[in-house]
Amino acid sequence: MSLSAATPAIDSETKIEADEEGATMTFDHKTSEKLDVVEDVFGDEEDHDIRYKTLSWPFVAAFMIAEIVSNGMLTLPNAMAVVGIVPSLILTIFLGMFALYTAKLLIDFKLNHPEVHNMGDAGYIIFGPVGREILSAGTIIFAIFAVGSELLSGQLALSTLSNNGLCAIALLAIFSAATFLLSVPRTLGGLNWLGFASAVFITICGVLAMIGAGANPVPGRVIVASVPTTFYEAFLAITGPVFAYAGHFLFFILISEMRKPEDAMKAAWVLQGFSTLFYAVFSVVVYVYIGSTVASPALLSLPPVWSKITFAFGMVNFLISGALYTHAAAKLVFFRFFRHSRHVYTHTVLGWTIWVMLCFAAVAIAFVFATAVPIFSYMAGITASLFASWYTYGIAGSFWLYDTFYLKGGLSALRRRWIGTTLACSTVLAGAFMCVAGTYVSVKVLRQRLLGCGILC
Repeated sequence: MSLSAATPAIDSETKIEADEEGATMTFDHKTSEKLDVVEDVFGDEEDHDIRYKTLSWPFVAAFMIAEIVSNGMLTLPNAMAVVGIVPSLILTIFLGMFALYTAKLLIDFKLNHPEVHNMGDAGYIIFGPVGREILSAGTIIFAIFAVGSELLSGQLALSTLSNNGLCAIALLAIFSAATFLLSVPRTLGGLNWLGFASAVFITICGVLAMIGAGANPVPGRVIVASVPTTFYEAFLAITGPVFAYAGHFLFFILISEMRKPEDAMKAAWVLQGFSTLFYAVFSVVVYVYIGSTVASPALLSLPPVWSKITFAFGMVNFLISGALYTHAAAKLVFFRFFRHSRHVYTHTVLGWTIWVMLCFAAVAIAFVFATAVPIFSYMAGITASLFASWYTYGIAGSFWLYDTFYLKGGLSALRRRWIGTTLACSTVLAGAFMCVAGTYVSVKVLRQRLLGCGILC
């Protein structure tokens, strides 16, 4: 079943208009003839039992903060210890600005193509059926690995809080069950207050971690402005800041459930403004008080009492973020098979059965990977390099180039907008570099790990 129809090429005599119900209509200036009508993902929901378009932009901002400012924040002080304060801080701020720019490109593409629900839909428009399958599969794989990472963080939090009172697998199973239950609501509107709570709790976690580090500075700590290092060691460290902003792959799904998608950029401004400032302050404060011995995640470098307090607050975010990733992976598959069918909009037995099974399968697969694969964290790093580099950075440039070419007048439009064209092409190249370099260092670390374990000869 096709996810979406590719948007036809539109010449300079054609314009796009949107009706009150969110459908996009194209008209020829010369004939005023309607050429095509493309409805948004959910269309008119007035008679639907299940209504998706309920989110306001503040709640979308909360969801974005909840799923991005999570595990990524806790790795930043360690990256600063490897490369030094100055390079790490410059990179963190630059990447925050870069992520805001790519968010703008993603949102503009979504507004130009309201039928896009996920990265797979966008891939179909630009690259055809092959693009749809690759980007859809990448979204699902990345989301499941993200769930696995959140499950492991939750297990670590429970182990810390319980003084390892239960075995790690039992704690992981408990956290997995809770993640599954929170992912079951059919709409993001059913999770909106949880998203808000998640954003608040991870913020409190970070603030308390800074207070704990400041109240218990490490004696004789080493703090440096810049550390000479090799490309391999440097890029391995900065994968933390690079992928700390990796959450754009959910933007299309979030925006599709907004009452006013045109307000999405407000949410992006809040996200990037908050995350960039918070990342910079958090990483500097924790590193200054703990020094070069800071661990990853940074909460493990705090005294036991402070570690438990911060993990208690952070655990709420790990749980809700895991549920959000689970929800996104399940929803992509669900819509692949049932888009525009009554199972999406009404409470059918088949619809609910498949939906619950998909949510359970996403958590179960993440649980199995996290427990049965000793090198899961390294595989997660490879997955982030392969997909997050494109979803957060590189592919946004392709969106701008496509829309400028087909909606603004072809090659002449690209030449007229040479600054935008240069930035978009540079964005694609930056994504390619992050993908190749990130995959290289991740695979090298994995190989060293396997050699150390005697698995490779």
